[in-house]
Parts: sequence; C-alpha cells; structure tokens
Amino acid sequence: MTLVPFPGPQSALPAPRPDDPEETPDPSSGAMSFLEHLDELRKRIVHSCIAIAVGVVAGFAFIQNIVDFILAPTRSALPPGVKMIYTQPGEAFSLYVQIALIMGIVVAAPYIMLQVWLFIAPGLYVNEKKLAIPFVLLTTIGFLLGAAFNHYIAFPFMMAFFASFNAPELAFMPKLDDVFGLYTKMLLGMGIVFQMPAVVFFLAKMKILTAWFLISNLKYAVLIIFVAAAVITPSGDMMTQTIFAAPMLGLYVLSIGIAWVVGPKRVKAGPAD
Repeated sequence: MTLVPFPGPQSALPAPRPDDPEETPDPSSGAMSFLEHLDELRKRIVHSCIAIAVGVVAGFAFIQNIVDFILAPTRSALPPGVKMIYTQPGEAFSLYVQIALIMGIVVAAPYIMLQVWLFIAPGLYVNEKKLAIPFVLLTTIGFLLGAAFNHYIAFPFMMAFFASFNAPELAFMPKLDDVFGLYTKMLLGMGIVFQMPAVVFFLAKMKILTAWFLISNLKYAVLIIFVAAAVITPSGDMMTQTIFAAPMLGLYVLSIGIAWVVGPKRVKAGPAD
C-alpha cells in the first residue's frame, strides 16, 4: 500500500483577489465576536441616549416657542373663535414633555446617524467606509425635509380638510392630545419616507441597484407605494393615504435620477450570461 502525502499549506490555491483593491475588508477593523458586537451596540445606544438627553434639555429652554410652532398649522385651520381643548388635568403638561422629547431626537439626529454608521462600518469594505459623511448628511437632510413637508404642506392640508366639515350643527373642536398624536405619527412617517433618495444613493454607489431596475419595476413600485401609504397612514381616510403616497411617488422618480447619476447603468452579467 502506497501512502499519498497529504498536501501541505504550500499546495493550497491562493485566494482570488478582487478587481478593485479598495473592495477588500479593512484589516484594521479586525473580526469581532458576538459579545463584542453586543458591547459595541450597547455603547452606540448609550451615546445616542446621552445625545437625546442633551437635546431634551435644550428643547425645554425654548418649549413655548416650539409648542406654538407645532400647533400653528392646526390653529390656522380652526374656524373663527374655535380653540383646541384638553380634558385631562395632565394632558397639557404631557404634551410639553413629549414635544421636548421629540426635539431632543431631532437635535440629536445627526449624531444618532453617526452612531448607526460607526456600528455597521466594521463590516464594510474600505471604499464603502468613505460613504460615512454622505450617509450622515443625506439621512439628516432627508428627515428634516420630511419634517418640513409634513409641517408646511401635508399636515395643514389634512387639518383643513377635516375642518371643512364644520357646520352650525357640527362643531370642530379638536382635542389637544389627538392633534399632537396625529402630528407626531405623520412627522415620523414623512421622515422615513424622505429617506428613499438616501437609500437609493448608497445602494447605487455599492452597485447593488441601477436606474434601469427602478424604471423597469415602476408599475410594481406604484402598487407598493400605495400599499405602504395605506399601512403607515395614521388614519384610514383616502385623503391622508394620498398625502403620503404623492411624495413617495415623487421621491421614487427622484431616486431614478440619483441612481442614474451615481450608479452603474446596468448590473454586470454573471458567467452564466
């Protein structure tokens, strides 16, 4: 019986190198264990909470001006002589606390986006890590644009629509907590919706998404947009659903242009093609 020597390390095939030298994992980041990932996540969450707490303190310093600013669209839609009401003793105080908390999140949003990036960055390639500044900038701008669209266009239009049913036998007297709850839900919804261009930008830069893919799936995108608008809308009426769907359609068209400018025109064909 002849023994066949086991091939040593010198006979192993060399690992294939990527075409782009930057498309390699960053050796400085190193591999992390599961517990190290949990510790990193805990650290990012703690830093984000501290930033939110600082923002809450800053929000309380200007709380009355902020409350007047948030309630301005509703007050402009009320019929003459009509005011908002509250029926619980602590309802108005609770409103002030919630507004201060939201302001803390808004003020800390850029820092929170930075913490999210620092958590996912170790698993990215070298060239993908160069997108850190655009990631924080575009996500922050997207959220602020969504909040502005909600405050100046979507929410006033919706409140004016609801107030149009006011009649001599039917008085429109919105409850303070209900108005703010609806405003908050629409604010968060619009902030998420306006992240679409930023998401498409990064997917296109990573050569995962192309403009042609978005164009060829436009009819499915329209269906998904209206279904998503029906799911995330805070109320069940068609008017609110349309208010959510309209900017999503516009942002989808804008995303096609972004993918065309920054991404590949088409995905590279595989060996089987």
